[in-house]
Amino acid sequence: MPGIKAPESERRGQIIAAAYTVAAREGLDGTTILQVAAEANLSPGLVIFHFKTKHRLLLELVKWLVATTTVLHIGDDITRLASPHDQLIAVLRQEMQRLSSEPLRIRLMFDYFTAGIRDAEIRDTMRLEFERYRLAFRGITEAVLRAEPERFPGITPDGLAAVSVSFIKGCAVQSMIDPDFNINQYLAAAEGLMAQVGTSASVA
Repeated sequence: MPGIKAPESERRGQIIAAAYTVAAREGLDGTTILQVAAEANLSPGLVIFHFKTKHRLLLELVKWLVATTTVLHIGDDITRLASPHDQLIAVLRQEMQRLSSEPLRIRLMFDYFTAGIRDAEIRDTMRLEFERYRLAFRGITEAVLRAEPERFPGITPDGLAAVSVSFIKGCAVQSMIDPDFNINQYLAAAEGLMAQVGTSASVA
């Protein structure tokens, strides 16, 4: 008696999960359809049926990767903080800790950055998702500038959002290359630099 056929979305999700495991371990160039099929406990033909080629599979993987990495959740514990500035610092700490806790994911992201130099589809996918992530900071950076305009004179909400995201991504990179990386020291330095930006802008 034949087994129950899994829904297509479930099967595709199973293959994407397997592709992530293989690509995080082997790198994009070292990933093959055969390895992904073995990791998913499926036949290579079934992987090809769903994704046609390795390139299409890796393109779907990067869409999943950025959609699950560059996503911002601001919980009640942060929104309850009194000042927008404190909320922004709390968001920075949350995101730094979240991304630095998954070095394989970050390493794979940078593998895709390199691939994006040659592949326009990968490059455009990553650009759009990182833009979406940066825009997710707009609400809180607007609130910071409204509450304390003297802290960052001449700085726009987009500019402050871009700096915030840069600190987060930089933290992820440092934690990937340095196993003894100290997030608290990095955050303290980031706060000092952000304050210096405001001071420099007011002097100018």
